[in-house]
Amino acid sequence: MRLYDISHPLSSATAFWPGDAPFTFQPTARLAEGASVNLSAISLSPHNGTHADAPYHYDDAGLTMDQVPLERYLGPARLVALEGREQVSEADLRALDLTGVERLLVRTGSCPDPTVFNEQFTFFDAGAVAYLSGLGVRLLGTDAHSVDAMTSKDLPAHNACRTGGILILENLNLSGVPTGDYELIALPLRIVAGDGSPVRAVLREIR
Repeated sequence: MRLYDISHPLSSATAFWPGDAPFTFQPTARLAEGASVNLSAISLSPHNGTHADAPYHYDDAGLTMDQVPLERYLGPARLVALEGREQVSEADLRALDLTGVERLLVRTGSCPDPTVFNEQFTFFDAGAVAYLSGLGVRLLGTDAHSVDAMTSKDLPAHNACRTGGILILENLNLSGVPTGDYELIALPLRIVAGDGSPVRAVLREIR
């Protein structure tokens, strides 16, 4: 069964949210310099690259990364394409067959280059998120930088996810992956009190 790696690589070239901490990689020991092993240190925002948002990221009373239910990030998922839009609306989603879908991944095509931060990425209308919650969707993934617009301060889509019990994956690499049903594997790190975590997200074909 084919695997699709839907994670972006992490490096110093990885685009990051303006004002957030970038990814850095620093060698601390090298075999070539006489050390017994190669070692390095990394520093990053947990929202660099492909990542999970913990509910605590947008709600002081929300679950932190070490508290979220792991089963949400593992299981059947449907990938759909909604490209060329400023935002994903409820009408866009009503046009799709999402019967029985618990994990929905949306390819917007608005962030094609992981080294460039596109401020005009496609975001989600709060009504669209509420519609997904009513259908039973419990995880929403996007290839965009966020489910909310770049300029949003009140984060209506994030808060609709909070109200509807939907967890969030952002910055997925969905280019070149056919739409359809897959098994999703996108486990976050067990970061105590964490507001987010990098994930190595994978889609496995279902046969």
